[in-house]
Amino acid sequence: MARQHTYTAEITWTGNRGTGTSDYRSYERSHEVAGEGLPTIPGSSDPAFRGDPARWNPEQLQLAALSQCHMLSYLHQCAVNGVVVTSYVDRPLGTMEQTAGGGHFTEAVLRPRIEVASEEMTEKALALHDDAHRACFIAASVNFPVRHEAVVTVAAA
Repeated sequence: MARQHTYTAEITWTGNRGTGTSDYRSYERSHEVAGEGLPTIPGSSDPAFRGDPARWNPEQLQLAALSQCHMLSYLHQCAVNGVVVTSYVDRPLGTMEQTAGGGHFTEAVLRPRIEVASEEMTEKALALHDDAHRACFIAASVNFPVRHEAVVTVAAA
């Protein structure tokens, strides 16, 4: 039996300069993403769409969600398969294509750099990315390819 989970958030536009959306250039794209008991995330649109580069944009947040979900799935796979991860850093890359009617992501590439406790764990550590990908809720929810370019090294003794 499938279990259902629900999530909530509150997104508040903070970019009214006094005239609302009277024209395309009259308002800021600034907003806040909040959740009960959570720190607020300052948001905007991509600078290419008149956004504030000092704030997170939705495209970055989607890429971050993909990366986080994969990492958490991967760490679980490693823990239950005897692979000891000592470090994990990802610098993912997302590609979006703008079209006349909007735009869409064409792909995301996760590029995790993983450190494991011993040499004999490296092969299994690389292979577990496939299992983690299949288990990632966010990757299963997007309609574009998510690739992985993982590198595994051994922790210094």
